[in-house]
Amino acid sequence: MRTASEVAAMLELHRKGWSIRRIAAELGAERNTVRRYIRAGQWAGYKPRKGRQALSRQAQIGPETTAIQRRQGPGTPVLRDTTGPQKRAEAVASQRRWLHSIMQGLLSKAQIVSATGEMDELDELIRRVHECRLPERNRAIAILAARCHIPSRAVCEFLGINRTSYRKYCMTFEHGGATALFKRQAHYVRKANDPKTKQAVFALLHEPPASHDINRTTWKMADLVRVLHAQDCAVCPQIIREITRAAGYKWRKARTVLTSKDPDYIEKVARVHSILSTLSTDEAFFSTDEFGPFAVKMKGGLSLMPSGEQRVVPQWQRSKGSLILTAALELAGNQVTHFYSSAKNTGEMIRMMDLLVTRYAHCSRIYLSWDAASWHMSKRLGEHIEQHNAKAELGQLPRVETAPLPVGAQFLNVIESVFSGMARAIIHTAITARSIMRRQQSTATSKHEMSIFNSIRGAQVRRFGVRSESLPCLTQRTIARTRIIGDAELP
Repeated sequence: MRTASEVAAMLELHRKGWSIRRIAAELGAERNTVRRYIRAGQWAGYKPRKGRQALSRQAQIGPETTAIQRRQGPGTPVLRDTTGPQKRAEAVASQRRWLHSIMQGLLSKAQIVSATGEMDELDELIRRVHECRLPERNRAIAILAARCHIPSRAVCEFLGINRTSYRKYCMTFEHGGATALFKRQAHYVRKANDPKTKQAVFALLHEPPASHDINRTTWKMADLVRVLHAQDCAVCPQIIREITRAAGYKWRKARTVLTSKDPDYIEKVARVHSILSTLSTDEAFFSTDEFGPFAVKMKGGLSLMPSGEQRVVPQWQRSKGSLILTAALELAGNQVTHFYSSAKNTGEMIRMMDLLVTRYAHCSRIYLSWDAASWHMSKRLGEHIEQHNAKAELGQLPRVETAPLPVGAQFLNVIESVFSGMARAIIHTAITARSIMRRQQSTATSKHEMSIFNSIRGAQVRRFGVRSESLPCLTQRTIARTRIIGDAELP
């Protein structure tokens, strides 16, 4: 709408001979607007719009229905009336009473026909209202209320349904009758639960991308969706994720497992199991191995340091020497027999065997189990065992037998756990700066501390019956409080 000054300018330019197009371009108005004001010859505002005359329901349906409305009988509802709020409230109350009467079976067929008129399949609708479940009852009541011209809002509020469902019920009944209205709906199977979709997704996941001309070694989600669409399996990324997650697929990091290349792995492990399962009280089974050589120098680990100080371990150090600990763990009593070696060879294994024969002379048989190192299965060691067994029958000494572990299966050697606990308690732990400095002096200090460790461990096993390596008091603090001089006092 233009202002009075703009209309006056339009009229003045028109009197000067300007065309309507030029006036519209000059004032930025539409040509029809300029033309209308020029024809009117003056400015005029919008006229107030006349309100629509609301016709009452009484005027629309005629005098014969008006007489039915005024009857407050239980069989006929009062239709909508716009003459006033009070009458509208009365109409809504009458409609709800009629719907309640239908639901409770208080109306006869004649009363229903008088309100809805003659209609096909009325008996089926009434039967559904009185005998069937809630969904079917709601559909039948919705159709009867629609034929009775009850407003959809009142019907939906009474039945607790939305208007979309109400319109769907009416349209279905109009096109297919009661058969289509009460037809059992087919169960919809989601794509994530469809067996064919699952089979297609997993079949594609187990194929390399190169089979579908994709220059990759792993699948991307976009490639999966595209290839599945080409196979007439329309799925989205969310469906693929849902299918794989439901099947238990997750991103997991690969785990490196301990393996052995020994072709006789099963036979060797079965023999060890057989020996341990039938081990008698006068027999002993030893897990034997060497720890080291390790350099005697500062190691990283936990230290008890004062506030504000940080322990520093140099990257390059000069070693104070090296040590090799040869030990044997008796599995029945959980006791360790050890000594220090200068090298790993057959002579040290013969020395260990002779030491065990001496300490366990009361046993009838000794089993030695070790890994597949060359000096553990040398010809010299085998000959020494044969010579000992030949003398054992005459001298009442324990017979020695071997139970070698598979090749590359050091993880089966039980004494490795003892070495691990000793390394944590001795080598990689220092309680005070004094112990750090003492450990760097010579190999004798390291030998002393490892001997204390084995001594305390054996004492705790004998006292408390501990069968594992979880001994909480085997720490540097315990070792620092113990005073044992030399190896002669060790058990």
